[in-house]
Amino acid sequence: MLHRCISATVILFASMVLVSCKPPNYPTKPIELKYYGAGPWGVTVAVGAECCDSSGNKFDLYYPTNLGQNGFQHPILTWGNGTDSLSGSYTFFLKHMASWGFVIIAAQDKNSGVGQTILDGANFLTAANSNPVSIFFHKLNVSQVGSFGHSQGATGAINALIKSAGMIKTVLPIELPGQQFCANPLNCTDTSHLTQGSIFLVDGSLDIPISPPTQPASATGLQSIAAYYSAVPVGVIKVKGTLIGPTHCDVQGVPTCTPTTVPCFLGVYGYLSYPTAWMMFQLQNDNLAGGAFVNGTGEIFFETTNWQLVASNVP
Repeated sequence: MLHRCISATVILFASMVLVSCKPPNYPTKPIELKYYGAGPWGVTVAVGAECCDSSGNKFDLYYPTNLGQNGFQHPILTWGNGTDSLSGSYTFFLKHMASWGFVIIAAQDKNSGVGQTILDGANFLTAANSNPVSIFFHKLNVSQVGSFGHSQGATGAINALIKSAGMIKTVLPIELPGQQFCANPLNCTDTSHLTQGSIFLVDGSLDIPISPPTQPASATGLQSIAAYYSAVPVGVIKVKGTLIGPTHCDVQGVPTCTPTTVPCFLGVYGYLSYPTAWMMFQLQNDNLAGGAFVNGTGEIFFETTNWQLVASNVP
């Protein structure tokens, strides 16, 4: 019966896409549309190009091909993989982010929840900016560093910010698992420990039970995006939003789902726009992008086709 229901849902979804001639989660608002498209930078991907983090993992790199063109200094993004995944599972998404001028580093760590290897990536690029033999020599803005990640890597991205002593300025956790999924205390995170920086929590509406938007009043601990959001201390900039439709692994779409990406329903499309705008707002001082997130009046509050359960304290 379940198989029949899923098949019927897939057929209905496919019919809707054919009728609309647009991908799922296609933007309906101007800011969303701008950052949905690829940015102005060509992108180079270098798998295992640098060595190593504190656990001996090599680093993958995604960066603008013409580094430092016109004197631009690129902000740094350090990525955390989901459990048993490598950054190659997220190539479409990471290349999209890099096309907007970011240099992205991803440790080849399949268990990144502790956050140390994610922080190691940021430290590696910070050092590379001062290394005359590095391609990144004086090409990076080491004062503008962000972390982001998927699933266990979302946990690690938050932990990396907490451990960074202020070096990491913002974090974008995607499909952050509830604390009940922590393998051990070191692989857990607690947003009440954020004392600086900013956070944009993103989940898919069908990512239940791993990263549900809300939790029942009887639940204990941080088991939902709403609970993680509420736990962020006063004074820390925070936004949350639930993307309508995707489940746990849609961010691995290329851009559509593939047979080996499970569970995936719609693909990466919805994760391209506002996550990119967030990093542009936080790390490139992009005021247009920032207009998406202003509390109560930001564009994301009115994008009810693709987003729901939005909250923000951005002034």
